[in-house]
Amino acid sequence: MFNARVVELLTEEQVRKEFKGIGVYSKGASIMTPKALHALIRLEGVGVKEAHILKQEMLSLGGEAVVAKGVVDLTHEETDVLLMGTVKQLKRAARKLSMQPFECPRIAEEIEETLENYSKRSFMLKAGGRRLRIDRPLIMGVVNVTPDSFSDGGKFLDAETAIAHAKKLVKEGADMLDIGGESSRPGSNALPAKEELERILPVLEGMIDDVKVPISVDTCKPQVARKVLGMGVHIINDITGLTSAKLAGVVAEHEAGIVIMHMQGTPKTMQKKPRYDDVVADILRFLRERVERAEKKGIRRECIIIDPGIGFGKTAEHNLEIISRLKEFKSLGLPILVGASRKSFIGKVLDKDVDDRLSGGLAMLSMSIQNGASIVRAHDVRESVDAAKMTWAVLESTA
Repeated sequence: MFNARVVELLTEEQVRKEFKGIGVYSKGASIMTPKALHALIRLEGVGVKEAHILKQEMLSLGGEAVVAKGVVDLTHEETDVLLMGTVKQLKRAARKLSMQPFECPRIAEEIEETLENYSKRSFMLKAGGRRLRIDRPLIMGVVNVTPDSFSDGGKFLDAETAIAHAKKLVKEGADMLDIGGESSRPGSNALPAKEELERILPVLEGMIDDVKVPISVDTCKPQVARKVLGMGVHIINDITGLTSAKLAGVVAEHEAGIVIMHMQGTPKTMQKKPRYDDVVADILRFLRERVERAEKKGIRRECIIIDPGIGFGKTAEHNLEIISRLKEFKSLGLPILVGASRKSFIGKVLDKDVDDRLSGGLAMLSMSIQNGASIVRAHDVRESVDAAKMTWAVLESTA
């Protein structure tokens, strides 16, 4: 028996390890590595002329380009295209496309950029004067200074209690903290900036000199962001996806980190029959546009984190699909934050109340890390740190 088996190799490190086990010459390994890695790249809205060229170039290299039937009979003006091939074939196709007419050079540039982005395994985040290396999954501990948050509303409304809780989360291993003064639970109303500041300022004042990990504040208000960044906060976590140009300006001025999150609608309306054509494609398109907007407003790319917004205008089915397809967001080449802790879709799947969703949340944390999350937002930090370490140990064992 030859002990035949299917081998799944997803990274260059895994390919090199497999080659080493076989005893391949190092020079041969470097030549063959791109042939061992496969990728599917989907392009949207490609013109018919460009689609024909893509098809021919991929076929000539032994790959394939899937196009709409209307491209063949010339009844479509544009089509989505699914490129299928090895990384080597895709890179060669991009080089050939760069010399072709029409929009082909721009398509070539996107293919090369997407391949490079997708292969990133570590990031250097610039956030309010600090540089944070993300080369393993980080845990963002949650401190809600609110009376009505879905999972812990009212528990930490008192400043002293909130400060003690924040310090406890750091001792348990939180790599960063996220302080929120406004509930974003489904159906909640917006809070005036003055009231939001009244909730979070005493907490920040009581901990900012003692807590050594980066601090994020969950807000979408420019006046709140300006105040807290002036105090030394490092990151603004904006659930509205940087809708406010003024907020973008404040973040850029302070060279702060920014979490750009996707939400369909507002907290008041977001769970009223959310729908998508393709939940991942639609969110990715939104995040790409908002990242471009952020850069135009002066926010540097190394300051940006993206968040698909689990639970924000999504059904349980949407949330599960986002986590299962999370790797697609790696195409932007930015750290991905996932916040699934204690959320209602876990309760729906497991039929559990909010205080009994820890095991389900840890499963979602592990799946998120496995599928590309760089930062995981968690209420239960001690358990989340352990789950993240074990998940990462498994991933690293094959690197």
